[in-house]
Amino acid sequence: MKKHSETSLPLAVAVEVVTSCQPHLIDEQNGSTASKDTVVSQDVQPTESGYASINGLRMYYEVYGKGKPIMLLHGSYMNIPLNWSHIIPLLAKDRKVIVMEMQGHGRTRDIPREFSYKGMADDVSDLLKHLKIDSADILGYSMGGGVAFQVAVRHPEQVRRLVVLSGTYTHDGWWPDVEASYATFSADMFKGTPIQKQYDSLGNDPAHFPEFVRKVISIDLEPYDWSEDVKNIQAPIFMAIGDADGIRYEHALELFRAKGGGKMGDMHGMPQSRLAIIPGTTHVGMMQRTDWLIPMITDFLDSDLNATPPLF
Repeated sequence: MKKHSETSLPLAVAVEVVTSCQPHLIDEQNGSTASKDTVVSQDVQPTESGYASINGLRMYYEVYGKGKPIMLLHGSYMNIPLNWSHIIPLLAKDRKVIVMEMQGHGRTRDIPREFSYKGMADDVSDLLKHLKIDSADILGYSMGGGVAFQVAVRHPEQVRRLVVLSGTYTHDGWWPDVEASYATFSADMFKGTPIQKQYDSLGNDPAHFPEFVRKVISIDLEPYDWSEDVKNIQAPIFMAIGDADGIRYEHALELFRAKGGGKMGDMHGMPQSRLAIIPGTTHVGMMQRTDWLIPMITDFLDSDLNATPPLF
């Protein structure tokens, strides 16, 4: 079998992120592929959509459904349809689902500001205020998981419960080879790939694409360690990673133990936070495990976390 070179591996991963996360949006009446700019699945349409003026950004967002609010935070290079089209219909059945596109992603144009987890977290906080939502459940995937951690650290009053899928709270939460690969990314690697085509299709300036890639890469090239802040988050946390993810098992376990896990629930009671390691699942594959993840997520969000463990 031919092995990936050190430079081809990051590109293969990046392209797989786009092609694997993209849901198959099919018009059942004529069999044609539906527009990838909107969520067209199970007749779910946004109740509200548009742009909000947030910290110098013209931030694009959509709102679906009714009920308890949950905000979904996408991964790097992603946008709403790419990351969430297959998940919004499942959560919007009985929740208000808020989705947005972070700085430089999708329809939210870039501004002269470096990407940072803290800056994006403040953007999320201000969008919630714009929508007059006092508190919400926050779910973040990959880069969005890091942003979700920072929302809970910087704006704890706005977070009811926190769900982090394949996200980290320290730069060395990734396996060493994954962390090392970030420095090899460049805009040239994405020429002609679905990542660049998605970027162009939503009206972004193609000439800005190299700067966009540089900014995405930069947020993980800068060392970060939020261990103490994250362990002090008051909101219950559900962290899920794949067993073939890019994230070290010990990284997830350390947080789970700090939040009361690692004890026999029958003897000591159940911790308010939860951990899942999904079998047979990669970093990209995490977003395809809706049959497993959605029931676990909704159970975490809806359960009485102070309930007594079941008895025989």
